[in-house]
Order: sequence, then C-alpha cells, then structure tokens
Amino acid sequence: MTIQIDHLHKSYGSGAEAHEVLHDINLTIDSGEVFGILGSSGAGKSTLVRCINLLERPTSGKVRVDGKDITDAKGKELADVRAGIGMIFQNFSLFQQRTVLRNVTFPLELNHTPKNKREERARYLLDLVGLADLADRYPSQLSGGQQQRVAIARALANNPFIMLCDEATSALDSTTTAQILDLIRDIRDRIGVTVVIITHEMEVIRRACDSVTLLSAGIFPG
Repeated sequence: MTIQIDHLHKSYGSGAEAHEVLHDINLTIDSGEVFGILGSSGAGKSTLVRCINLLERPTSGKVRVDGKDITDAKGKELADVRAGIGMIFQNFSLFQQRTVLRNVTFPLELNHTPKNKREERARYLLDLVGLADLADRYPSQLSGGQQQRVAIARALANNPFIMLCDEATSALDSTTTAQILDLIRDIRDRIGVTVVIITHEMEVIRRACDSVTLLSAGIFPG
C-alpha cells in the first residue's frame, strides 16, 4: 500500500500557546518499500508515525493510503484503518501474564476471530518469526530479541498492509538488531507489507531501508 502525506502540520495547544511539532510534511512511501525516517530525539518522528495510524490527528493536511484519504476516518472506518496498520515499539509492549501464543492472538480476540482460527494464525506467525517452539513461554522467559519477534508476530496478526516500527531495535544489542532488521526485510519480501522504520541510528537505515528521509525539528530539511 502506498502512503502519501500532503502538507501535514501537527500542533499541540492553540493560539499563542500552540507548539508546532510537524511543519508542512510532504512524503510518498511506495507500496512494498522499507522506508526509513531518520532523526534525533525530539525531531517529531514518533508524532509523524502516530499521524499515519491516526493515533494522533493532524492539525491540517492529509494522509492517504492507496489514494484514499483516511485523515478524518471515524468509527468502523477508523477501526478498519488501524487494523490494517501493524505497530512495533521499542519496549515490546507485551502482556506479561499472557503466554507468547496468547500475546499474538490478542488482536484476533478483539476482532472476535474464532479460537481455532486465531490460534492457527498465531502459530503460523510464530513459525514465520522463528519462535514456533516457544509458544507456551511467557515474555519474562525470553531474551529481548525474542520478545521483539513476538511483538512482530502480534503486529502481523490482522494481516496488515502497513507495518510501522517506532525505534523498534533501540533496546537491542547490535547483533540482535541486525537479526531483527533482516527479519523485517524477509517479512516484507514474503508478504509485501509496506514498512516504515523510525530511528535515530544510521546503521539501521543502511541495513534495512530502501529509501530514507531526514526529519529535523519537525521539517524535512532542503
């Protein structure tokens, strides 16, 4: 799915107290691409990602997916948009009281997928990320890299067409980071998902991304 962002602005507050975080962002990410957004802390990277999946509403401007304007989506349309966008975070965000399998089935439970179907899907995804034999373990029993693989499997549960990675490897060592980035590219190659990687690390860009843009103080310089 192609992502197109047109003249996007994002501010917090209003009037004289308004603080603009993103200024006139224009960006096109091609379908099936692994696209990197590089920037230092506070550059607005996470806000931009949250505007793509509508966890944040742009103050102005448009977000389009495959040509469809999703900026003002509400209700069921908004739920469908978010179901089609997987999200991977730096801190894994796994449920500690759930097994690996039940972490992956969680999005499918929310969609009322029948139990046999969601477990079948979860086991397929755990096999895809190389954790088929750890389905009955708990997150505390896993390494950081293994936990991030579970998070990736969970992000894929609803068969999304876009996957957003917000500093997804920042908590990992260099060897594990390389393995996770290789896995993300392999998943892209297998299922054709469009991937957006948010990072402050140039090495992540070099290893994983087809294209990159720099975000600095809420703008794309140059």
